[in-house]
Amino acid sequence: MTETELLFTRVLGCDRMALYLNKDRRLNRDEVNFISSALKRRIKSEPIQYILGKTEFMGLEFKVNEAVLIPRPETEILVATAIEYAKREKFGRILDLGTGSGCIAVSLAKYSTDLEIDASDISGRALETAGENASAHGVGINLIRSDLFSALGYKEYAMIVSNPPYIMSAEIGKLQPELNYEPALALDGGADGLDFYRRIIREAPDYLKNSGWLLLEIGFGQKPGIEKIFLGSGRFEIAGIIKDYNNLDRVVVARKAD
Repeated sequence: MTETELLFTRVLGCDRMALYLNKDRRLNRDEVNFISSALKRRIKSEPIQYILGKTEFMGLEFKVNEAVLIPRPETEILVATAIEYAKREKFGRILDLGTGSGCIAVSLAKYSTDLEIDASDISGRALETAGENASAHGVGINLIRSDLFSALGYKEYAMIVSNPPYIMSAEIGKLQPELNYEPALALDGGADGLDFYRRIIREAPDYLKNSGWLLLEIGFGQKPGIEKIFLGSGRFEIAGIIKDYNNLDRVVVARKAD
């Protein structure tokens, strides 16, 4: 749907088809005020997802706010890949590192069975949002406030998945203005955009079972640098690189070396 359709279906509480079939429907004062306010906010480049307070991901509706990154379609590739491996390997425990809205963890729980899922984030408000999304979809995930692995204690996972911050610090202010509304914590990957990959690849082996899997979403042009980090660690073997809808490298699949 277009942004206009999203806005009016939200206000009228109807689907897209009903929006065009009920042409004689008149807006009341509250509805007019909401639309007027929403348009003013959108003119200032505030993302429509924050204005509406929700977005769709993996066919599910997720609450979003300024404390969490807006889920992108590309991240569905990370989730789909994780589900594929989880079914193939019959996993038990999975960690979603930097869960944000909980879109990855909740989707994994919704579309897989017999999984115990931990979802960590440094932001308390992000964890509250993830918890609300888990409740809305009737799934149970374990929420942990942690700066990456720092507060996890001794745990062993069959798989760790993460969509870490990967935008270069100097590029943050040069991108589309909508990104100024999203949390810097979820965007800023350091000088070269790879700071979080270094930390995750260095620390993840201590939290993975033997032959456990690490799945990471990556940004445009980052494949060579991330492959170099994996190679330098000596702790992983890269099993594959999954491309996105635009044929760009999007997900790295790596296995902990025995």
